[in-house]
Amino acid sequence: MANTRSAGDGTPTAEPTSAFRKLSTASGSGIAPGAPSWQSCYYCTREHFKTVSDFVNHLRTRHCTREGGSFVCRYGFNGVCASLPLDGVSDRDYDAHVAKYHVNQQTREMPPEWGVYSAAQNLPAVLNDPSRGKQSNLFTKKWGEHFVDRSHVPASPRLPDITHADFSVYLGSIGKRYRWHERRQQQLERDKPMENGGQSSLGSGGQTTPTHLGAVPEIFLKSQLQLHHPATFKQVFPNYMQTSASTPETHQQTGRQLQEQLSHYLDMVEVKIAQQVSQKSGAFFHAMTTQHAILAEMEQAAEQVRQLRAALAQLHSHSVVDSFKVLRYAQRRQHYNLTLDKLRLMATVHKTQPMLQLLLGTQDYVAALDLIGTTQEILSAELLGIHCFKHLPMQLSEMEKLIDKMLTTEFERYAASDLNRPLTDGLRETDSACAEEDKLVAIVMGLLRKQNFLFVQSYQQEAIATIRAIIKQLLIEVLARSDSDQEISLTGHGEQALELTLPEWIALLQRSSQALVSILERIKAVVGIMQQTADAAVGAQDAVNLIDSEAFLSPGHHEQLHSQLQQLLQAVCHYCHERCANIVSPQSLEKSTASEQELTQLSEIVEQFGETTRSICGVASVPLQLALKVQASRYAQRFHSERKQKLSLLLDQERWRQVDIPHEFQRIIERMAAGDYAKPELGNLIGNGGGNPVLLVEGKQPYTLVSASLMLIRMLYEYGGSAQRLPLLASYHARNVVDLLRCFNSRSCQLIIGAGAMRVAGLKTITSTNLALVSRALQLVLWLLPKLKEHFQAMSGYEAIERDYQGHIKEIENKIHGIVSERLTAQLDAWEARPPIPSQTFRHISRHLVKLHEAIAGVLPEAQIHEIYGVVHRNFKDKLREQLLKLNVNNNGGPQHGVVTSELTFYMETLRTLKALPAEQLDNGILEEIWLY
Repeated sequence: MANTRSAGDGTPTAEPTSAFRKLSTASGSGIAPGAPSWQSCYYCTREHFKTVSDFVNHLRTRHCTREGGSFVCRYGFNGVCASLPLDGVSDRDYDAHVAKYHVNQQTREMPPEWGVYSAAQNLPAVLNDPSRGKQSNLFTKKWGEHFVDRSHVPASPRLPDITHADFSVYLGSIGKRYRWHERRQQQLERDKPMENGGQSSLGSGGQTTPTHLGAVPEIFLKSQLQLHHPATFKQVFPNYMQTSASTPETHQQTGRQLQEQLSHYLDMVEVKIAQQVSQKSGAFFHAMTTQHAILAEMEQAAEQVRQLRAALAQLHSHSVVDSFKVLRYAQRRQHYNLTLDKLRLMATVHKTQPMLQLLLGTQDYVAALDLIGTTQEILSAELLGIHCFKHLPMQLSEMEKLIDKMLTTEFERYAASDLNRPLTDGLRETDSACAEEDKLVAIVMGLLRKQNFLFVQSYQQEAIATIRAIIKQLLIEVLARSDSDQEISLTGHGEQALELTLPEWIALLQRSSQALVSILERIKAVVGIMQQTADAAVGAQDAVNLIDSEAFLSPGHHEQLHSQLQQLLQAVCHYCHERCANIVSPQSLEKSTASEQELTQLSEIVEQFGETTRSICGVASVPLQLALKVQASRYAQRFHSERKQKLSLLLDQERWRQVDIPHEFQRIIERMAAGDYAKPELGNLIGNGGGNPVLLVEGKQPYTLVSASLMLIRMLYEYGGSAQRLPLLASYHARNVVDLLRCFNSRSCQLIIGAGAMRVAGLKTITSTNLALVSRALQLVLWLLPKLKEHFQAMSGYEAIERDYQGHIKEIENKIHGIVSERLTAQLDAWEARPPIPSQTFRHISRHLVKLHEAIAGVLPEAQIHEIYGVVHRNFKDKLREQLLKLNVNNNGGPQHGVVTSELTFYMETLRTLKALPAEQLDNGILEEIWLY
């Protein structure tokens, strides 16, 4: 089938549709068929180019990568050029490559776009198919769409089975329309030859007269044909104005041809008109016959309209005019009423200023401010433009500012008068209650109505000024009572630190705390009334009804005011603590040495004042507590330095001899074991007669001690008693106790093990008795350590002290049995297995063992003595074996063997007499063990 179009000469031409189907794969991008390849990009479908240079620049920018100095073309499927896959070329060669293979490309074949569904098989899925198991011929088959056996895929149960019956309803509804369309098409095909025959019969001289209006130029069919325009005239008479090389005959011939052509166009139009008239002739004659009937109906309708207009005029004169008069009179009456209301409103507004004076006289500031606000709204909304009230808004604004200033002044005056009321010695209810509460409520309510929250800062400044004045007055009184000759001047607010002694500071704190608590109670009462007023202004349900108007304070402002009031209380309490702590300069307090009674009194004052301020503001204040801790630290440091120095002096003067234990120290040990550190009645001197030779711990463990150990016990008891009476010192004393015990351990080690006592105390030698006494003193401290830790509760360094003491005790034991072992070794080196029996060597060995027992038996416990002698015994056996090997003495029953047996029997008899070893080790088993190498 061909598409027809009309040419300029009226001849129809045909173009086959197959020409439009010869499109390349790039035709979907909007490029005409047969267009050059450089006009579009294969892979950027929205890019079109007008020149070759644009296309080349696009390839260099989007489809080219630069690697060093080479260019790699990426214009291809998956970024790989088919002509230049991976090779990089120079800039000139790249331009030649693009011009040859991409710009001048003749065909526009688009490479197929690969997708997921392009793959025939998925190799990982085939290799990992769990249902197939191990495949024997997997690596012998060729890869492709037949790599896996095809199987029939059953129909999906979710898709229904579609049959011809499912389209029966659609075919039934559309079939009638389709059959009517077919009949209409057949009828049009039948009428078309008849129309063509009628047109041919209208021609003259046997020629066919064209009746198709397409042959007539469009300019003759326009509604306006303006021949005075040159373009139109030239189009109507195309060849008439050409005068060059033409004769009059030629002009005449051209005119005749033009006339014939125009006549031909006229005939075509007339034929078409005649055809249309012939087709519509019946309707034309029918319209002419019905025109007379239409004229008669028009005359009848005009008469009815005239009658209707007359009736409407009569109805207007009798009914409408009177009704409109009634409506106009009602509207006039409404206007009169509105005017009267406006005049009454003006009269009321005129009375605003006298009413404001009356409300301010009764201190009803909220009502006055509400009246000003309401009047301003009325003036701006309902009385806008009234000439007599043109100055009233300005006057009301000035009066509102005056009320705001008046409220601020009244509040400051009230705060000053309330806070500066005289204080009494005893606290009474009138001292802590707020004076003139109604006045305060009225002032605060007015300030809240103005949303002026600066009164909180103003009250805070006034409270701080009052506290400063009270402390200054108390300072003057204390300085007046002081006996000091030092001249002290107070300038300004008196906030500079003064040179006061500790008792003067305590007396000043005691008086200041009482006065400040009274002031803080007053401040708390005023803040409470402010908070109640704010609750009433915001309309809280549980608030006291203090106003008659509606709530005017927003929840956000209420929360802001509540926060400011809390901060006011906290700031005032913090300033009280800070001012009390900074009254006295640190230099003057460093010169004073506080006693335990003064520190206790100071602690009670600070704790009581701190609890009171915490109950008022809800937050604990730090400055005064820090000042108390500084004093406690100084006292604890002085307490510790005195006892540490005293202990060092005692250790340096200690002769390391056993002393009798006074009964008072026995009671101290018993109290420390029970955790009772109440201060006892201590004796004046140690060892002035009366007492026990040993200290009994828990009723059965005896401890033989030296005088330095007793003083250490007394000092530990004093530390515990001070911490119990003043808990503030517990943490300081806990650290100092650890330091004191470390000092005792290290100094005793230097004096005894390091032989420092020979130089300091004048001892001739360090005996085993001295070592045993030190060991027993250290063991007593180890027994006291758990009790001290339980008492102080936070004793850091406890484990380190315990390890140091245990190591020191072990070192003393090693020293004791080391001394004896050296002497036994020296005797055995000179021993020979020959008579007499016992030999002189074993007699000296027995003598050394007896002396050691005499030195430590009354000091160390039996278990520790057995342990020391056990080590000496083992060393003796080892050294005797070496000597026997050296002397070549064997266990053969010979004379030398008998000598060894007799010597060992004498040795064991000495140990049995001393009971130096446990009973199971005192048998004659050594006679056999000595020969076991």
